[in-house]
Amino acid sequence: MHRTKKTFSVENISKFKQQLLLWSQQFETVIWLDSNNYQQQYSNFDCALAVEEFTAIKTDVLNAFEKLQEYQSNTKDYIFGYISYDVKNDVEDLTSTNFDGLEFPELYFFQPKKLIFINQNKVEFQYLKMVDDEIESDFKEIKQANNPKIQQANSDINIKLRIHKEEYQEKVTAILQHIHRGDIYEANFCQEFYAENVNINPLKVYQDLNSISEPPFAVFLKMNHLFLLSASPERYIKKEGQKIISQPIKGTAKRLRSKSDDEKIAFDLSRDSKERSENVMIVDLVRNDLSKSAIKGSVKVEELCKVYAFKQVHQMISTVVCEIDEKTTPIQVLKDTFPMGSMTGAPKVAAMKIIEKYETTKRGLYSGAVGYFTPNGNFDFNVVIRSILYNADKKYVSFSVGSAITAKSKPEKEYEECLLKAKAMKQVLLNLD
Repeated sequence: MHRTKKTFSVENISKFKQQLLLWSQQFETVIWLDSNNYQQQYSNFDCALAVEEFTAIKTDVLNAFEKLQEYQSNTKDYIFGYISYDVKNDVEDLTSTNFDGLEFPELYFFQPKKLIFINQNKVEFQYLKMVDDEIESDFKEIKQANNPKIQQANSDINIKLRIHKEEYQEKVTAILQHIHRGDIYEANFCQEFYAENVNINPLKVYQDLNSISEPPFAVFLKMNHLFLLSASPERYIKKEGQKIISQPIKGTAKRLRSKSDDEKIAFDLSRDSKERSENVMIVDLVRNDLSKSAIKGSVKVEELCKVYAFKQVHQMISTVVCEIDEKTTPIQVLKDTFPMGSMTGAPKVAAMKIIEKYETTKRGLYSGAVGYFTPNGNFDFNVVIRSILYNADKKYVSFSVGSAITAKSKPEKEYEECLLKAKAMKQVLLNLD
């Protein structure tokens, strides 16, 4: 599919980003990806905005990857979208029968008429031929977009927990019994925080959440009345030519104000045997997943348990890579590795069955993946964590958090880790300073 390209220079890129996001709200379909200029080894652009459907695919889990394969190979263009966690049911003999208050489609991708990339102070417009005469006028309109002070109508939000503290600890104890029996050796157990009958301003909530965390895989997604407001720090998987890169996160510590204290807590995280064992287990799982598509002997661990600093937390991240044969399709790589091991546990299928038993809500888009395909079949996807989901028609807002349960886990500490991860989402929804 031919796209007309035109590049402009922008002096105040920070202001332009805000104007671009504001301008995008006129469209029914929006995906905004923002790296927040986070320095990372594998990066193609600082920001990308995809708006206005030309073609799209929206489907349930039945043959979801097969349908995505057909759509991606026929389109041969940029497509942006998401795969919900429950598409696991297309890969394995699994079910998702827990309560779903959000009702997002299981899988959705669209071919944008209008696509805008930001790299440093350069802004590149890539528009389909049918709308390429609008590039100049859109650029002018974006620069004139004014962001008025918007009051967020969420002062009466009452955030509730699906699983209260005592029940949470009972469930973690039950999961530990599975671990001690040898059924699994790690499970990522999650819980939902939610509020009903609420009106929020999704763009304002996203901007507040993003400014707190400034993560490398932030997303603003709008699908008519459905919104994802994500401050994800985690890459699920990326394809660059024949190279595949996966970067699981396992291991979290809070940031401290004192530089020396902050450096010490980061050092302690890097040496923490429980956190390292969590990370190594998932690295083994990711290696196993990648090996299904990889050229034999090409799976390698580039970085093991390296601690990276983000605005609110330190995270332990590993980087696992491999090479694939040129005949291997991009969708096959996703199917072989989905969902991200850091959000399931190990062994993967057994862990997902136990997760379904003890969690009380359907995960949906939470712990799924948002990203894009390029015309030549490369892709990049995040893991949907540290995210707020909102159904404006139902006035239902939700965010979920989880932690990895291993043999060394203490229910009280796992609960505290969940509260730490929930802090930013709760803060922006309650409009707290």
